[in-house]
Amino acid sequence: MLPKLPDDIRTPAYVLDVAALKRNLETAARIKREAGVKILLATKAWAMPAAFPLLDDTLAGTTASGEYEARLGREEFGREVHVYAPAYGPGEIERLIDIADHIYANSPDEMARVLKAVRESGRTNIHVGARINPGYSNATLGGALYDPCAPNSRFGTTAEEIDRLPWDDIDIFHAHALCESLADGSVGLIDHVARTFEPYLRRVKAVNFGGGHFINKPGYDVGKLIAALKAFRAEFGIEVYLEPGAGLVVDAGYLVSSVIGIHRNVGEIAILDASASTHMPDVLEVPYTPTIIGADKPGVHPFTYILGGKTCMTGDVIGEYSFDAPLKPGDRLVFTDMMQYSFVKNTTFNGTPLPDLAILHEDGRYEVVRSFGYEEFRRRLG
Repeated sequence: MLPKLPDDIRTPAYVLDVAALKRNLETAARIKREAGVKILLATKAWAMPAAFPLLDDTLAGTTASGEYEARLGREEFGREVHVYAPAYGPGEIERLIDIADHIYANSPDEMARVLKAVRESGRTNIHVGARINPGYSNATLGGALYDPCAPNSRFGTTAEEIDRLPWDDIDIFHAHALCESLADGSVGLIDHVARTFEPYLRRVKAVNFGGGHFINKPGYDVGKLIAALKAFRAEFGIEVYLEPGAGLVVDAGYLVSSVIGIHRNVGEIAILDASASTHMPDVLEVPYTPTIIGADKPGVHPFTYILGGKTCMTGDVIGEYSFDAPLKPGDRLVFTDMMQYSFVKNTTFNGTPLPDLAILHEDGRYEVVRSFGYEEFRRRLG
């Protein structure tokens, strides 16, 4: 149910719902407490530094996909910083050594670069991890587009190459194979890794089961995950990490938009100040049709509209919906589940204004954390 939003809210706006985020964090806290594992925030999925203090009691730190995200985790979160990329640019590993605590290598050749840089730095508290392609596919979203173990995937050392890795120098076994997976996928990965890679697990200090564990999605059996994690830890006696980035912010926020025009071409088309192309790119990339509060599939209610953005891209279409009453300019539409992979991926294509970043507090207070104007568009153009 949608909490009360101010009538005069400026749109478009991404709005974090603090009460919903705290409910999600209770799930993570339970897994941490009962399974004895560490949970990280994958900042590739969601990163709102203004809300990081809410995560302090539950999360062990952040995980990054490169130097800038790692720096954000260090400066704004301040706990463990893990970083993985399929390859590191010139000088990036050396800079990461001053930022991160855990650096993962994607291949034997990249591992040699990482270990050389760590040795030359003189730092003895850097933990080095190897990302392994476990050959286990359970990505339930988007097919091969979101499957880290799809054929020809660039992620992780394969079984054929695994013995080229210098296991005496590796601290962490990292296997990420999921995307929006329920508990069967999470448990399946844990069991598969335990069966298939036992000799390597006996040689490391920790295992990282990556992200894609959709722990707050309705239907996810959290107890089943906890049982599998406890059994794994009992068998191997090593530390375990999870990185459920999107799983921490499922249904924890909104994209609030306004109708700015009505167009007719065979059917009714409502043009919004929110855009699939610029503000919710996964609508086009996955693709999927997001939920709108008070709307339904076409034909369910009396008035059906195609919803589109104001960009010049013909395919900037959010979807087709039906409503109880005709839409008109000024009407406000609220898209749900808009924290994950939304504002971390948005653009200013066509000079489209970026939405406000806002927080809806538990007491009903609406706080705009950041607004963007022409200056942000101009700055990106150099």
